[in-house]
Amino acid sequence: MKWYQVWKLGFGDMKGVTVPRTRASPRRRIWISVVVIFVAITVLWAYLYPPQDYTYPVRDWFPSEPTRELTDAETAARVVFRQILSTPPFISRNPKIAFMFLTPGKLPFEKLWELFFKGHEGRYTIYVHASREKHEHVSPIFVGRDIHSEKVGWGMITMVDAERRLLAKALEDIDNQHFVLLSDSCVPLHNFDYVYDFLMGSRHSFLDCFHDPGPHGVYRYSNNMLPEVRESEFRKGSQWFSMKRQHAMVVIADSLYYSKFRLYCRPGMEEGRNCYADEHYLPTLFHMMDPAGIANWSVTYVDWSEGKWHPRSFRAKDVTYERLKNMTSIDVSYHITSDEKVSSSCAI
Repeated sequence: MKWYQVWKLGFGDMKGVTVPRTRASPRRRIWISVVVIFVAITVLWAYLYPPQDYTYPVRDWFPSEPTRELTDAETAARVVFRQILSTPPFISRNPKIAFMFLTPGKLPFEKLWELFFKGHEGRYTIYVHASREKHEHVSPIFVGRDIHSEKVGWGMITMVDAERRLLAKALEDIDNQHFVLLSDSCVPLHNFDYVYDFLMGSRHSFLDCFHDPGPHGVYRYSNNMLPEVRESEFRKGSQWFSMKRQHAMVVIADSLYYSKFRLYCRPGMEEGRNCYADEHYLPTLFHMMDPAGIANWSVTYVDWSEGKWHPRSFRAKDVTYERLKNMTSIDVSYHITSDEKVSSSCAI
């Protein structure tokens, strides 16, 4: 069918003029083909060679299945973890960081933390787990922030229980998007805006995780953890973490791997071995379940250079401008293994 366009030539005089169909010139068709090919190549290249810190939406959130047949409990656990990790995070209009204080009693640096939080109301929440005694807070921002607490024994699974208790309470607030575990001796080394932007802008959880081939590493492993946890998957790390909401939900949802560490990672095991769940449970769990989702180092500065059971404690005379400057300028995380070897983790 032909289309006509009517042109007015004069008063009362009309004439029909045929309008030809518009067709793309050969040169234009070539350019369209070139653009389509270029886009296709770009997408393919990005898929095959992604940026170093990029993780695929589903593929890298979950490790490949082991060659052996999974137990029923493992299958159920992996289905739950897969669902949690593959579900897009809730987009909050007011994203907050949950600061979770794990302490035996009082918090000696409440006033310092009050200065840290000042002017940033609505961007953070505070939770306090006091395992031994309740006390009156000297800062108003800590008043009413204590949660139900139980006694915590050093090196016992009760330390992990307290961490899970804090996470569960903090997860009740849908706006909490990042969760930081702190001790009573922790102090901030950067201002609030720096910490907030750094944690909220990261795709990873900051969880210390490394392989320790020495007596304070894999020697603590028990074959009773088989088949779910193999010795080659057993990891170690500082307990002080900062994790995103999806990983916090994984910790709360887990019962299978938690039960393995509750039963077979404790002081006074067979052959005189001492295993401490707070140093091994979370590093091992996330090394197995989401290795690409953790940074393998912690944002909490801890000095293990003295080689003792506890990290170095800093006294008033140790706190100098130069020392604080050195702490904040660290760009590589080093892991000291119990076989007296030092290995670097990754750039900070």
